[in-house]
Amino acid sequence: MRVVSLIATKGGVGKTTTAANLGGFIADAGLRVLLLDLDVQPTLSSYFELVQRAPAGIYELLAFNERRLDQLISYTRVHRLDLIVSNDGLGQLSSLLLHAPDGRLRLRHLLPTFQAHYDLLLIDTQGARSVLLEMALLASDLALSPVTPEILAARELRRGTLQLLDDIAPYRQLGIQPPPLHLLINRVHPVSADARQIQQALRQVFGGTGGIQVLHTAVPAIDAYPRAATRQLPVHWLEFRKPSGRVAPAALETMRALACELFPAWAERFAEVSVRAGARHEP
Repeated sequence: MRVVSLIATKGGVGKTTTAANLGGFIADAGLRVLLLDLDVQPTLSSYFELVQRAPAGIYELLAFNERRLDQLISYTRVHRLDLIVSNDGLGQLSSLLLHAPDGRLRLRHLLPTFQAHYDLLLIDTQGARSVLLEMALLASDLALSPVTPEILAARELRRGTLQLLDDIAPYRQLGIQPPPLHLLINRVHPVSADARQIQQALRQVFGGTGGIQVLHTAVPAIDAYPRAATRQLPVHWLEFRKPSGRVAPAALETMRALACELFPAWAERFAEVSVRAGARHEP
């Protein structure tokens, strides 16, 4: 089971949208995906229509070490895409885990509960520095951070991200390596900005920083993403063909490129998510 956390030390960069759409695409490729909503603002928990909501959620998992899947797992309308909802509206988990001896390692210790049931665990986190964010990183084998295409935002991300990685570095003494960090350029305007120039500038900002990579895939700023969220659909269901005259690729192709770059071992499966698959789900 691969474990990927969506992280950023600031909000509004597209973590939840990326987690939902990446998870929906990969589930459509035939892999079993579990979304874990660690944000106290449960946007991911309400992104997709639920066909069955579990009685428990993230609070019971982390506060009481709940391991019964029938109590934890909610089912979305997307086949093979499941969810553990955020139900910590008062933000009690942060205080509980901060003072628990195993607080930052609790999720890591609970991962075997899901190992036999899922191929991928995607963790959506709060857009702020917290013990929950550190816990998610220590449980992950890859971290993905969307970054909007402004150099000032990238510099702020560099400062916050490097500090975060430095703070969890002592866990190397326990044999736990901080996960590599991949940066995803998000909301690129194809008319007003050149994604290659942005990527080059970001590489300069992050140059020489070990474990940080800027992905070649960039997510364009097109209206398909907010429209898909409004309709509670994976974006590749809504836009599986590129509209005539538009420069940016279809959302289906962007999600395929991102999934292939992150998980090359599954590329053959991703190639099978075709236009016909999108047409079958067209609302």
